[in-house]
Amino acid sequence: MGEIVLHSYFRSSASFRVRIALGLKGIAYEYAAHHLVRGEHRQEGYLSVNPQGLVPALVWSDGTMVAQSMAIIEFLDDMVPDPPLLPPDPHGRARVRMISQMIACDIHPLNNTRVLKDLRSRFGADDAVISDWYARWVHETFRPLEKMLSESPATGTFCHGEQPGMADILLAAQMGNNLRFGVDMAPYPTVRRIHKACMTLTAFAQAAPEHQPDAE
Repeated sequence: MGEIVLHSYFRSSASFRVRIALGLKGIAYEYAAHHLVRGEHRQEGYLSVNPQGLVPALVWSDGTMVAQSMAIIEFLDDMVPDPPLLPPDPHGRARVRMISQMIACDIHPLNNTRVLKDLRSRFGADDAVISDWYARWVHETFRPLEKMLSESPATGTFCHGEQPGMADILLAAQMGNNLRFGVDMAPYPTVRRIHKACMTLTAFAQAAPEHQPDAE
């Protein structure tokens, strides 16, 4: 059995998600950095690991490669069940997946690095336009997310109850990007409260971009 390797980039929010999950599970891993801005994820060495050429990708100790952060998180939950990242009941699992996918599927694809670079290179978008674009798609999802979290009795200290899980992982990583892009978070007090609770935990704090070996 070999080492567990996480192929990552410090500023990638999807990689941030997986780093949090690994931390919550207490799983030791080797960090392999790929600089997205310099195109290192498109080099042959990495494409031989993950043909999609995206981060994160996790190589498990038996050589199994899992890409896509949501798939990696659920894989980790299957391989190391304690502490669980999903609730034990179908209703709770559906709720956590719903919250997670609101961020992963409705915000991230529109605001990831590839899209922002295309807006600049193909359509001439400047910094102001990029910031406006980024904020638009955050608000589009965070408005209903705030309502859902603030009104649900299932919400506790964290998105679902009193233990952090997959929804909190997604929320914390997205909040990191929101703050970096200067998105106004004042309208979302419940989201901010949950994010603050997450970032007091070692697994979340140590997974933050500024603490990674390739941080700039």
